[in-house]
Amino acid sequence: MNELPQQLVNGLLLGSMYGLVALGYTMVYGIVQLINFAHGEIFMTGAFGALTVYVYILPDGTSMLIALPLMLIGAMIISTTVAVGAERFAYRPLRGGPRLAPLITAIGLSLALQQAVWAWYPEAKSARTFPGIPGGPFEIGTVTIQTGDVFVLCAAPLSMAILGYFVMRTRTGRGMQATAQDPDTAKLMGINTDRIIVVAFALGAIFAAVGGVAYGLKYGQIDFRMGFILGLKAFTAAVLGGIGNIYGAMLGGLVLGIAEALSTAYISDIPGMQQFGSQSWANVWAFVLLILVLLFRPQGLLGERVADRA
Repeated sequence: MNELPQQLVNGLLLGSMYGLVALGYTMVYGIVQLINFAHGEIFMTGAFGALTVYVYILPDGTSMLIALPLMLIGAMIISTTVAVGAERFAYRPLRGGPRLAPLITAIGLSLALQQAVWAWYPEAKSARTFPGIPGGPFEIGTVTIQTGDVFVLCAAPLSMAILGYFVMRTRTGRGMQATAQDPDTAKLMGINTDRIIVVAFALGAIFAAVGGVAYGLKYGQIDFRMGFILGLKAFTAAVLGGIGNIYGAMLGGLVLGIAEALSTAYISDIPGMQQFGSQSWANVWAFVLLILVLLFRPQGLLGERVADRA
């Protein structure tokens, strides 16, 4: 029990990162009913975009106080470019086709992006060291917080607040709500639905880029495969919270992160269950949680706000 506060904080940190990536899944699904399985790779390209800025653009020895904002901008530019390009050239031509076609395209795009980074980025075949924030760790009672964790502690709630304000208070945000409810009627009311869809992809990519930088700062390294498993977990978080609900995406991420942290910390203490508490089993317990939620509450923890346009 003495470890419980530390494990809860670990879960909140992990869940915040899942939630940042899950926002992209839930916004795109809420508006165009598309599960963008390439979103995990958009998260990955954001992390490599940040690393590119630090290694190839900034002078050696640049302080992280100056480098980190520039790395974030670079990550957002790369992720947004990839996401908007995918929407324009991969998904938009299939929008009126069978719903299975864009899903298969998303899986193919995911693999293509992995291989593109593997082939073109120097030394991407192995994990690349990601720069860290100097200082720390910080002790708060019995809880230890690493310096890299401070970033996600600040970025996740700030991103959620900015997105909430944008969706609820701006003209484009209200257009996103209208398009999610009924795209045909929204178009008749003068809303440019194509533009709204592009904005949804771009916003999701921006938050994924923030998540990619947070991942690099937390773990100290990135590689071209990092987006696959984390993307699946972020999708799980979106479903847990109620896919189509932006607040549910963040809540689902937090629930998933805490469940993963507690399972790896305590299941190994149960007699006969030692082998099930290892880190390699963390992914298994994440999807066990998803199955349980789908069995007992298929609409997710906060339900689904978007209309079913089957």
